[in-house]
Amino acid sequence: MRVVTTLSVVVLASAGIGHAVMTSLDADIARVDPFKDMKNRPQAGHGMNVLLVGTDGREEISKEQRRKYRLGGEPCHCTDTIMIVHVSEDRERASVVSLPRDSYAMTPAHVDRTTGKRHGSHPVKLNAAYAEGGPQLTVRTVESMTKVKIDHYLEVDFTSFMRTVDVVGGVQICTAAPLRDSYTGLNLPAGRHTLAGGQALQYVRARHLDGASDLGRMKRQQRFMAALVERITSSGILLNPMKFRDVTRAVLGSVRADKGFGTEEMLDLGRAMRNFSPSSSEFTTVPIGRMEFAVQGVGSTLKWDPVKAERLFHALREDRPLSVRRPHSEARIVPVAPQQIRVQVENGTGTPGLGRRVDAALASTGFRTTRAPVNAAASDVKRTIVAYDPRWDRSAKSLAAALPGSELRPVKGLGGTLKVIAGTDFERVRKVRADGPGQGESGVVRGDEVACS
Repeated sequence: MRVVTTLSVVVLASAGIGHAVMTSLDADIARVDPFKDMKNRPQAGHGMNVLLVGTDGREEISKEQRRKYRLGGEPCHCTDTIMIVHVSEDRERASVVSLPRDSYAMTPAHVDRTTGKRHGSHPVKLNAAYAEGGPQLTVRTVESMTKVKIDHYLEVDFTSFMRTVDVVGGVQICTAAPLRDSYTGLNLPAGRHTLAGGQALQYVRARHLDGASDLGRMKRQQRFMAALVERITSSGILLNPMKFRDVTRAVLGSVRADKGFGTEEMLDLGRAMRNFSPSSSEFTTVPIGRMEFAVQGVGSTLKWDPVKAERLFHALREDRPLSVRRPHSEARIVPVAPQQIRVQVENGTGTPGLGRRVDAALASTGFRTTRAPVNAAASDVKRTIVAYDPRWDRSAKSLAAALPGSELRPVKGLGGTLKVIAGTDFERVRKVRADGPGQGESGVVRGDEVACS
């Protein structure tokens, strides 16, 4: 969520302000060597791959801001956000792939940077690689998982995010439904909003809006990145040397980068991307195969879908776009994508096999059913029921939209798995998709598709 500020450096360099200005700003960047002594790395592909890492830096934020924006708790000294940004060889496209922090990962053998103890390869959540081995182990782990060679490393901590958003004059986002998160304090009515730094931080941190949790948060982070690119490229910042200097200083104050990403590289990339716009960017999250993959000693993780993930990373290696122009869809628009909703189906009738039929129909539409339907306590249910915990009301509305005529029934304490009790009125499952374009199986959206219209 904070690494979006680093993208500003690349885009802002397109102003062509000059070598002297960029050289002075280059001195503000702390350097790190994430590629030291690395061997057996993936083969280099076409284009450039940047690993963007956001680390927890809340200790640098004032007590007043921490209280106002609910930034309590202890910093974890781990990676809060991990993204691969692929810039095409022709410099006309950027593909951003979010890697969930709870992804199941196997670290290569390494030395723990805290204890000095040597570890063999072992399972972790992806964000824990940074705590054990810093930037180098993070890069090695990502390369091992994706077979994508990382060319540059950029690390941003929490503190520059609010300053950067404020110095560009705020970022505009749109939401089709109210967004309220008691943990971060986010409270946005439906509509169009220009978010200043603190409110923007609440927006990209929110993960308790519904059952989508981190996956929903990453989707909002991607929307925010698209909106930030739109703001920078359309506001005249690139043509104003003083504004350019202020923004880049706000960004670079908390950045660490590899030694190879310096003044010349930023200027060269910036000039090539002078005409960059939201339509030049595309965003996605690595496809997930299992949402609650339990690992002894690690806990519940997210396991990538091996086939779909390989297809995605193969496209990056081959420098191919991830998104395509999609034909008009007749699917009904809903606030939460079916791929983010977990469902348990129960047969509430005496009709044999109805539970299996409903489960299969929901699964084919994209819902994450348990694939293990059961019989309900009652066998005389006439109207199909969608039972849900009130905390997951947006997910429940999305599921009910796929079941025409169904009844929504709140059940406190039910948890993140919604329940469908099939009644005698069940006829079909209607196709639905999320409120943003491209939220089908591939989950890829272009920047212009998620920006405010």
